[in-house]
Amino acid sequence: MTKPLPADTLSRLKAVLGEGGWSQDPDRLAPKLVEWRGRWSGQTPLLALPRSTAAVAAVVGICAADGVAITPQGGNTGLVAGQIPQGEILLSTEKLTRVRDIDAFDDVMVLEAGVTLATAHEAALSVSRRFPLSLASEGSCTIGGLASTNAGGTAVLRYGTMRDQVLGIEAVLPNGEVWNGLKRLRKDNTGYDLKHLLIGAEGTLGVITAASLKLYPLLASRCVAIAAVATPHAAIALLARAKDETGGAIEAFELMSRLGVAFAIKNIPGLREPLEAVHPWYVLIETASGEPGAAEAAMQRLLSDALETGLIQDAAVAQSQTQAHAFWAVRENQSGGQKPEGAAWKHDVSVPVSKVAAFIDQATAAVEKLSPGVRVVAFGHVGDGNVHYDVLRADGAPMTEKGDDPHDALRDTGARIVHDIVASMDGSISAEHGLGAMKSAEALRYKSAVEVEALRAIRAALDPQRIMNPRVLF
Repeated sequence: MTKPLPADTLSRLKAVLGEGGWSQDPDRLAPKLVEWRGRWSGQTPLLALPRSTAAVAAVVGICAADGVAITPQGGNTGLVAGQIPQGEILLSTEKLTRVRDIDAFDDVMVLEAGVTLATAHEAALSVSRRFPLSLASEGSCTIGGLASTNAGGTAVLRYGTMRDQVLGIEAVLPNGEVWNGLKRLRKDNTGYDLKHLLIGAEGTLGVITAASLKLYPLLASRCVAIAAVATPHAAIALLARAKDETGGAIEAFELMSRLGVAFAIKNIPGLREPLEAVHPWYVLIETASGEPGAAEAAMQRLLSDALETGLIQDAAVAQSQTQAHAFWAVRENQSGGQKPEGAAWKHDVSVPVSKVAAFIDQATAAVEKLSPGVRVVAFGHVGDGNVHYDVLRADGAPMTEKGDDPHDALRDTGARIVHDIVASMDGSISAEHGLGAMKSAEALRYKSAVEVEALRAIRAALDPQRIMNPRVLF
């Protein structure tokens, strides 16, 4: 339970934040207290809006002295309720928006936590460089949130997760002290790497206020295509062939089921069928190379060979940037397209790439046995083993007399079935969204006692009062 707020804590917090640095206006707070899907909602006595690292430190310091809990929040794009407060102070990084430095020679940029991913891309391009992390929510998600959750996205296959892009971190620790670890080094073997504890910690070990990020050269050629395959097994075989054909130049390899594509086209204005005929599964492939024309040539060789051998049933190569964006829009609206279709069990899981197809087969058979008629939408970053496995209510299924959806009542049972299959394949029940408040207790079922005790010891050492995001992790 969150401790009651001491009488004078609010006044001291308001004083250090200054005019415009806090809010209790219900209309201002409302969008920050509800998760994107509307499944989670919360409350807070105060929205803190610090404009600097020093102000963040002042807020955390007061809360530490008074034993008051804090929930940090970035762009509020998380899907596991880790950013939604339940009575804690809500500390938003939305005003920490400075691009502190950018250096094309060192290939590094230093951004504050509230900078959006879209702005990060623009900053990199301003010096003819690229920041490769790519997510559908790039206009809203922020650098601090991306680091705190170790976000993945569509380019993990080639570049890795957010953890792999971070050279240094600045953070306010749970006692209110500022740790300036904004180094730009590719090599630094001097003991424990504190930044890697903070990355993926979901705000439980401190508030990330800035990060030093890697930049990459712009690539001279790029090609996007959509191919039709009969099964996920064929998609995995195509991935193996694509890696060999391109020499590792695959930037993205995204799997989509027919049902997911159909929902996106039906429910998102402006989307069109990517191919002339309807197919059971689709793969979106993007290649990129530093050599002019090489990405297009590699894609053409790959698709021609796959068509000739029957590995794919059809394919279309984007002939313009507009068409490439249209292909990506179908993929990026897989979640949005489901929203009007009613209750869904959402699973963000990963398994070894070689087991992705077997996972989809086994999980689908299991959930259909549990609840006949459910509609399964499987999609995601199959190139790195991450499957978004969503189970929607049966089409036309009745509601209860009270207006409740019976599909919701089976959510936990369905998750247990899906996650047990994932665990049997040495996978993870959270590939890129973290555990948050949604999965923290459930994760105890799948982690060893040794690992959990080690994680608890780290947290107890840095946050003995457990004031930082207290409902999250162990």
